[in-house]
Order: sequence, then C-alpha cells, then structure tokens
Amino acid sequence: MAADFKMLHTMIRVMDLDKSIDFYCNYFGMSLIRRKDYPSGKFTLAFVGYGDEENNTVIEFTHNWDQSEPYELGNAFGHIALGVPDIYKTCEELEAAGVEIPRPPGPMKHGGSVIAFVRDPDGYMIELIEKK
Repeated sequence: MAADFKMLHTMIRVMDLDKSIDFYCNYFGMSLIRRKDYPSGKFTLAFVGYGDEENNTVIEFTHNWDQSEPYELGNAFGHIALGVPDIYKTCEELEAAGVEIPRPPGPMKHGGSVIAFVRDPDGYMIELIEKK
C-alpha cells in the first residue's frame, strides 16, 4: 500500500511570511514555488523548496493574517532536516549572518553523522546533516 503514497509537503505556521521566505530562500537556497492569498479566509499560503512540487517534497508556510502572538510550537514537532556538503562552513556563514545555532556542528553523541541545529525566525528547528 505504501507505493500508492507520495510525500507532498510539510506545513508550518509563520508570523512574518516575507521573513520566512527570505530565510529559507537566502540561507538554504530554496526557491519560492508559489504564493497565494485567500482573502475570505484571511490567510496566505506559500510553498518553498528545491524543485517543482510534482517531483519534490516542499515546505508550505501558512500565514494567518489575524495572528498577533507567536505560535506555541509545542513539543510534538521535531525538526526539518537538510543535507549540506560542508556543515562547518555552512554554520560559519549562517552564524556570521546572525542565524541562531543552538547546537553547533559536530558528531552525534552516539556516533554516526555530523549534525548541527539552527533555528528559523519562528523558532522551528532545522537539523543540518553533513552529506559529502
């Protein structure tokens, strides 16, 4: 049955849509795929990623126009993971640009991959995994 399914997107709610689009596109090389306002529902959807939605999983940002307080992220959502070829260089560049890096790059505690965690403008965690 799993062959009948395809991952399409992950949705996160954001306070400042333009700031989130800028963050993911400028720091992580994603592109804005599409953006649409829904005036009757007072929200905007924007999709970013590394390619078209037909062949790639993307991130959907939902911006609710009337949201005035930051969202509570809760403790169920973990993180978004991105592969990078040189995690140390990537983190140096992100840190120089003012991106928060709560877990600097280094090997996982129990061995294996070299990882780091950065925080996006809304507080969502992004795990960087070195993929050479």
